[in-house]
Amino acid sequence: MHCPFCRHGDSRVVDSRTSDDGATIRRRRQCPACNRRFTTIETASLSVVKRSGVSEPFSRDKVVTGVRKACQGRPVSEDDLALLAQRVEETIRASGSAEVDAYEIGLAILGPLRELDEVAYLRFASVYQAFDSLDDFEAAITVLRADHSLEQES
Repeated sequence: MHCPFCRHGDSRVVDSRTSDDGATIRRRRQCPACNRRFTTIETASLSVVKRSGVSEPFSRDKVVTGVRKACQGRPVSEDDLALLAQRVEETIRASGSAEVDAYEIGLAILGPLRELDEVAYLRFASVYQAFDSLDDFEAAITVLRADHSLEQES
């Protein structure tokens, strides 16, 4: 790490702390040449590989925007959407991979969205999983009903 004051090519870490629930590391550094201190913030990068092959940084905002359309007219708050996006990011980061396919993000959205609002889940799944007919909707609804009956039995 270059010193921002004297441009010396090395520095010593004096203190390290995690922040943003462990998503970033704040390091206090000291330059051995000029003895001045400075702070760096490190984050683990997470890239999304789209169907076209283009890679871009992961964005919680894009998750929220995509899910917001499915939740239109449903009793879902912005806080609910922000928590969903956070859960999706945590799931993706837990995989340990620095690059993830956009398809994997969609799969990571389905579970938390289903818990949040089943109608929004069906809307999102119908687009994401390319439902072609009413049979596809019926199959998804049958699975939801089966899960409800299992929950009621236990």
